[in-house]
Amino acid sequence: MRLVLSRRIMRLSAAAALLALLALLGVPAWADTQGQGSVAAVWTPKELRFVYMGFTSHYSCDGLRDAMRRVLLQLGARKDMQLIEAPCTRASGPTQFPGLYMKINVLQLADAHSDAQSVPAHWQTVDVSRISGTADPLQDAGQCELVEQIKQTVLPLFSARNVQYNSTCVPHQLTVGGTTLKAEVLVADPPEQAPAGKQR
Repeated sequence: MRLVLSRRIMRLSAAAALLALLALLGVPAWADTQGQGSVAAVWTPKELRFVYMGFTSHYSCDGLRDAMRRVLLQLGARKDMQLIEAPCTRASGPTQFPGLYMKINVLQLADAHSDAQSVPAHWQTVDVSRISGTADPLQDAGQCELVEQIKQTVLPLFSARNVQYNSTCVPHQLTVGGTTLKAEVLVADPPEQAPAGKQR
């Protein structure tokens, strides 16, 4: 009996020591270190001027806006984003250097000093390489330059971990599977559904 109690006391002491260490390091006690379950996160505003410079695929201003909206939502941005086409040298059709001014809200892990209201979130693996939104691998291969720019300028705006990036992007050439970008990002938990009897 004494041996069992001693083991329980040792386990509790170890857990208390771990929580104390996390507090010293500034890591929230609710942080999800294993990638499972919900974590507390806060919405954080971000802004970016993004200009696409590529030679393999060409975008209209509307086309770039739609592609970036898909990517931003995939990375966990809130739906109320503002994507303003600028610069945009042509009213329609592909333009040489289309750009966007982006105002978005992204999730970051909450800490003890955060004043914002936290929301439940979880880590989710996303594949940004499938940027075309289609099942055509050739179309995805043509987006390699855009994927490279997303890795360099857009992904750092988000809370991301375990980033896997590989690129053999050559202008004017299509290499299926040559460019990959995967990462674990924070996304908001889906809202709880109301019981069947309370649905309207």
